[in-house]
Amino acid sequence: MSAYVTQRRGDGRDLRYPEVPQPLEVALYDNHAHLEILDGDEPLSLDEHLERAAAAGVIGVVNAGGDIESSRWCAEAAERHPRVLAAVAIHPNDAPLYEQAGKLDEALSVIDELAARPRVRAIGETGLDFFRTDEAGQPAQFRSFEAHIAMAKKHGIAMQIHDRDAHRAVLDTLSRVGAPERTVFHCYSGDEAMARECADAGYYLSFAGNITFKNAQNLRDSLKVTPLERILVETDAPFLTPVPYRGRPNASYLVPITVRFMATELDMDENELAAQIAENTLRVYGDFE
Repeated sequence: MSAYVTQRRGDGRDLRYPEVPQPLEVALYDNHAHLEILDGDEPLSLDEHLERAAAAGVIGVVNAGGDIESSRWCAEAAERHPRVLAAVAIHPNDAPLYEQAGKLDEALSVIDELAARPRVRAIGETGLDFFRTDEAGQPAQFRSFEAHIAMAKKHGIAMQIHDRDAHRAVLDTLSRVGAPERTVFHCYSGDEAMARECADAGYYLSFAGNITFKNAQNLRDSLKVTPLERILVETDAPFLTPVPYRGRPNASYLVPITVRFMATELDMDENELAAQIAENTLRVYGDFE
């Protein structure tokens, strides 16, 4: 199985993968990554990603799709690798493209079929994105989002939400339609008030490497008001590489850097936080093996 997209190569920046960090004493999981995307000067294969992850104490990855091709890749990878689970979906920014081509219903049908596979444990990433999609494309996003919500409920699996510049619309849609039992805000991007609202609704908030960025005080404030049993961690690899490697390729093996940062922000023992996040991850997605 080969990755199908090249993200960046040789653009003049430092695009080397960072060194593998010291593992924590507690095994960790990356609950959202895109390991099918080739990135950096020397892209890693899926096996190489998983080997480095294991060396850093990251023993499982939920790989998320965003279109038919990547969702199929995720489902197949999960069937071949006991340390991979899959999430499948049509990304909100892709939904209008499928709609314009008259193929959104067909695409949603494919996702529904993939979601029935035993190692597909989430619908995602789905949601709303008003940053990259204008008003003309938003009806397709809403239609797709609501269809994905129904799929997660139908198959009894989790849902990973992509929410960009659409906080109120996402929350209102979940309230109106009814959220799946296990709803995760992937790469949480809201503020403290929204985090409290999500906590009251029983949603999970997944924090990525951008919580380490200087301009991300909203994420740090949100982390501090999120119940420990609702916190998840992710890389969104190859994007959002944590400081001090920001701008370089991201990978699941860098999860310990983000967890250590989060523990410092929460004034917690890093292994205690890691154990809680690992417990949360398994509660949302089930066992990997």
